[in-house]
Amino acid sequence: MRLGMMLAALIGLGAGPAAAQDQKVLFSIGAIADAQYAVEPDAPPRLYHTTPDKLAAAIEDFNRQKLAFVVHLGDFIDKDWASYDALLPVAHKLRHPWHFVLGNHEFAIDDAHKLQVPVKLGMKARYYSFVEHGWMFIVTDGNDLSSYAWPEGSAENKRSMEAHAALYADKPLWDGGIGDEQMRWIDAQLAEADRKGLKAMLFSHFPLWPENPHNLWNAPAVMALLERHPSAKIWLDGHNHDGNYGVRAGIHYVNLKAMLDTEETSYARLDFFADHVVVRGTGRQQDLTLPLR
Repeated sequence: MRLGMMLAALIGLGAGPAAAQDQKVLFSIGAIADAQYAVEPDAPPRLYHTTPDKLAAAIEDFNRQKLAFVVHLGDFIDKDWASYDALLPVAHKLRHPWHFVLGNHEFAIDDAHKLQVPVKLGMKARYYSFVEHGWMFIVTDGNDLSSYAWPEGSAENKRSMEAHAALYADKPLWDGGIGDEQMRWIDAQLAEADRKGLKAMLFSHFPLWPENPHNLWNAPAVMALLERHPSAKIWLDGHNHDGNYGVRAGIHYVNLKAMLDTEETSYARLDFFADHVVVRGTGRQQDLTLPLR
């Protein structure tokens, strides 16, 4: 690890939430990564039978707190359309607004249902943005380019496979990428945040940094885009079940640990302050303090 990354990791992991005790929390959100339920026996390390109770317990915890919303960072299910109907009733007990991010396992279903996934999760679009308390939150779709998210033979599937063959042939097919149209949209959203003096947090299923086999196909291009915009502060994701953390050009890349494959649990509350954000982990998710550039 380079010296800069080592120092950044010490800042992020070592400062701890206690440093924020004398400052006022402006607002808070909840975050869960990779609940990843399937209606079938466990396939260790995937402990499917534990997911409904862990999600229910997290929701009970969140319901006792004052939160602006809760985000699930992708892979709400592991596979099969029926898994949605088994787990969504648990999710619907949340008293706060939900925001869902699309993961690769959202599409481990039959082709006939793939275009229905966003509606099933109550999403207004595959990617979108909203503003809360002076922050722009940008929900991205890292399955835009992918081998799995579009019906076989569709124009989107063909475009994805051609892009993979030409540009990303060394990248795993269980990852995905962000296409040109969405890249232009993210650029425009961040430019608007820059103009309005908003801070921006981006939600994704897929990590960008540090380098890892789970990262987006076009992670370098996405990071270069973010680094052009002073509003971009934090990229929050899942997908890598072990979690990860890094900072580059002052932008924090926070990969939450998965809820699925632990007998314990894993989720977080994020507290927003004027000049930093504190990740307060539950279960195996560690605490982080993220100074804002």
